[in-house]
Amino acid sequence: MSTQDYMKQLGQQARQAARAMAAATTADKNAALQAMAAALAADREGLKAANAQDLERGRANGLDHAMLDRLALTDARIDSMIEGLQQVSALADPVGEITDMRYRPSGIQVGHMRVPLGVIGIIYESRPNVTVDAASLCLKAGNAAILRGGSESIESNRRIAQAVRAGLAHARLPADAVQVVDTTDRAAVGALISMPEYVDVIIPRGGKSLIERITAEARVPVIKHLDGICHVYIDDRADIAKAHRIALNAKTHRYGVCNAMETLLVAEAIAADVLPALADAYRDKGVELRGCPKTCALLKGVAAATEADWATEYLAAILSIRIVAGMDEAIAHIEQYGSHHTDSIVTEDYTRARQFLREVDSSSVMVNASTRFADGFEYGLGAEIGISTDKLHARGPVGLEGLTTRKFVVLGDGHIRE
Repeated sequence: MSTQDYMKQLGQQARQAARAMAAATTADKNAALQAMAAALAADREGLKAANAQDLERGRANGLDHAMLDRLALTDARIDSMIEGLQQVSALADPVGEITDMRYRPSGIQVGHMRVPLGVIGIIYESRPNVTVDAASLCLKAGNAAILRGGSESIESNRRIAQAVRAGLAHARLPADAVQVVDTTDRAAVGALISMPEYVDVIIPRGGKSLIERITAEARVPVIKHLDGICHVYIDDRADIAKAHRIALNAKTHRYGVCNAMETLLVAEAIAADVLPALADAYRDKGVELRGCPKTCALLKGVAAATEADWATEYLAAILSIRIVAGMDEAIAHIEQYGSHHTDSIVTEDYTRARQFLREVDSSSVMVNASTRFADGFEYGLGAEIGISTDKLHARGPVGLEGLTTRKFVVLGDGHIRE
């Protein structure tokens, strides 16, 4: 069977499964999620062995440290996957919720009902935990899903797919409600994004080149983010101890993630008080610093930042630092170079904090908090399918509600239009 025919078959099966999933009860969906969690826990060693094969092949193929970090399934990450399934199971089911009911002058009632999107295609790289996040959220939101992970994580994804199938079978839900694409042929991506008759929306998760390709070539609507160029701005009215903790965590907690800080902006009036200690802390953790002329004059051993640095998502132990006159210049920098992902201000000034929240046009805007909190799990969504920097149809971490849509419902009692 050709890849094109194989993907068409998956699409046909998903469309049929989607009809059944839209009618699935909350109890059945939760039972499937709990059974998936139990299956993952029972197969922990098998999952780690499959992941070890992926890691070994990745090293042999020259994957960089950031990619290998994304690929690895540690015990802690497996625990997080299991907890994510349990959290999604505990979340309220949005499907069927009716809101905004109101009477019209004619006597009818008009409102909205939340309903599944249908069939969701998800294309992602490296992170096998995305397979669990995607399966759980799509299932709880009443959708069918076609999941196409990266070739570098094929063995891990195959093993996870076994647990997903076991969960669906336990709850007697359609086996094709979640299908993991079992081929590394790149043509599978092209086929998946070109089947509007079977797929209702595509969600890509991965590097900029993948997402740009999907956006350019897809014949199916796309929920996307291109970059995670996140900023922390330390205001001249910041608490220095808070600023130190936040700026250090935002960069060094994990490097290869989209919500890691890539550029630190510091108000000139406070730069000499906050930057030297921060620079020492970054160097202790092996972070390469690149700075504007004022930063280079203040700190020894900092490389000069280029124009390209301000617009780069490093996903590595590299940080750009710019000293700015104040908040207005910081906001202007974020608008020019940012990616509308996540930006944070550290300040004790309530008025400035409110202005920053209003004027920074990003999917997550924070006050006195690390950008690393921009995450569906941390936001209480249970898990996330991705972080959208679009404004339609979803924005920010995409959880259950982002995987549904609304339809109008009308209640009458024999009403006719006069």
